Amino acid sequence: MSALFALLAGAFSLLCLFLYLKHNYWKRNGIPTVKGCVALVGHMLPVILKRMNFSELIRLAYEEHKDHSMVGIYKGTRPVLIVRDPSLVKTVLQSNFYNFHENGIKVVPEADPLLSKNPFFSYGETWSTGRKRLTYAFSNVRLKILFTAVSGVCKKFEEFLNGRLETSNKYEVDMKMLFSRFTGEVVANAGLGIEGYCFEDDAGASAFHNLAGNTFAESLGTIIAFHYPSINRLLKLNFLPKSVDGFFRKVVSENLKIRRNESTPRNDFLQLMIDMEKTGEEIDEESVSAHAVSLYLDGTETSSITLNFIGHNLAAHPEMQEKLRKEVRSTIEKHGGLTFEALKDMTYMNQVISESQRLFPGLGFLHKTCTEKFELQGSDGLTYRIKPGTELVISVSGLHGDPRYWDNPDVFDPERFNDERKQTIEKMTFLPFGEGPRICVGMRMALLQMKACLATLMNNYKLELSPRTQLPLKMSPHYFMSEPVGGNWVYISKL
Repeated sequence: MSALFALLAGAFSLLCLFLYLKHNYWKRNGIPTVKGCVALVGHMLPVILKRMNFSELIRLAYEEHKDHSMVGIYKGTRPVLIVRDPSLVKTVLQSNFYNFHENGIKVVPEADPLLSKNPFFSYGETWSTGRKRLTYAFSNVRLKILFTAVSGVCKKFEEFLNGRLETSNKYEVDMKMLFSRFTGEVVANAGLGIEGYCFEDDAGASAFHNLAGNTFAESLGTIIAFHYPSINRLLKLNFLPKSVDGFFRKVVSENLKIRRNESTPRNDFLQLMIDMEKTGEEIDEESVSAHAVSLYLDGTETSSITLNFIGHNLAAHPEMQEKLRKEVRSTIEKHGGLTFEALKDMTYMNQVISESQRLFPGLGFLHKTCTEKFELQGSDGLTYRIKPGTELVISVSGLHGDPRYWDNPDVFDPERFNDERKQTIEKMTFLPFGEGPRICVGMRMALLQMKACLATLMNNYKLELSPRTQLPLKMSPHYFMSEPVGGNWVYISKL
C-alpha cells in the first residue's frame, strides 16, 4: 500500500513539475502573462465552460496589458503569443509574411477535404492556386458580370419585404435571419446559378441559407478542431457537416455536366470556372466544389453578420440612416437605377460599413502560426525569438476599440472614415478583412452584395430598433463569430 502511495505521490509530483515548467514558459522568456491560468487547460476554461467565446478572451487579454507590445496565454500547456503593437501586427501580416504565412486555425484534410482547399485553411501550392482563381473571379470585370445576379436577388428581397408588409405597417425581424436570406440567395444565384429558395418560408431545411445549421457554433468539437490541432489529428473531427459537403459535390457535379454543353454563358461563379477550363487550365470537380463551399461559408455567414450590425447601427442612429438614404436615392437617380456604377459612387455607405466593422468585427481575432524563426521586437523593448510552430493571435476587437487609436471608440461615427480623417488612421489598427497577402480574397464580392442589400433597404424602407433587442449588445459565448445574445431585432416599415 505504501509503495502504491509513493508511486502516486511521485507521479503527482512529476505532473506538478511538468505543469510548472510549461506554465512558466512566458515568464522564462520575459513576456508578461495573462492572469487566470488553470492547470491543464491554461486560459481556455472560460471558453470551454461557455462563459465567453475566444474573441472575447483575446480582447480581455489585450486590454489587461495596455502597456505591453506582447502578452502570453496558454491553450492547455501550449504557449500562444498575443501581439498588440500595430508595428508587430504589420511584421506578422505583411512585411515578414513568409515567417508567418500559415493561419493558426487548421482542419484535417481527411475529415474536411473541401474545406482544406479553402484559401483560409490551405497552404503552399493549393493556397496559391485557389487564391489566383478567386482573385480572377472577383476582378472588377467579373464583378460586373456577377452583379446581374445580385441585382436579381435585390428584387426578390424587395418582394419578400413587401409581402410581409401587406398585412401590417411594421415587420419585426431578427436581422441576422433576414440578411442570411439575402446572402444565401446571392451565393446560390451568383455562385452556382441555382435557386436558393431563401425567401420562401415553406422551403424549410432545403432553403440555401439553412444548409450549414450550427456550423459556426462554438461546440466542444470546434474548440478541439480549431484550438487543439494535435488532438484533432487523432480524432479527425470535421468542421463542415457531411450533409453540406455532399450537397455541394452533387450540385457542382450535376451543373458542370449540363453547363459544359450549353452554348449561352450565364452570369455566375460556376460559369467563370468553366471559362477558365476553356482557356486550358485544369479544373477538377473537387476544386470547384471547394470554391463553392468557400463562397457559401464566407459569402453567407460573414456578410450576413456584418449586415446585421450595420442594420443595428442604422436603426439606433436615425439621423445617420437618413443621411445614407439621401445618398442612396440621389445616386440611384443620377445613374438611372441601382447599377454597379451607382454602388461604387456611394461613399457615405462605405463609411457606414467601415465604422460598423470597426465597432463590431465579424471575427474578433486573427490567428497565425510561425513558420520560420524570427525575432519580434516591441516598441516597449520586449523581445522574443519566436520558433516555428508557435501560435500568434491578433485581437482585431482590441485594436478596433483601443482609445489610443480611436477617439471615443465606443461611439458609432462613420465620419472617422471620410476622405480627410481616414488618412490619419494608424496602419494595422483597422483589420476587418485581415491584411497582407492573406487579406480576404472575397472582400470585393462581400462589399458588392452588402452595398446592394443596403441600397435596396434604404431606398424603400425604414429601420427602427425593437425592444426585443437586448442593449447594450453582448456577444454570445456559443459562437466563435460575433452573434448578439437574444438576436438583433428591428421594425421594418415602408417609406
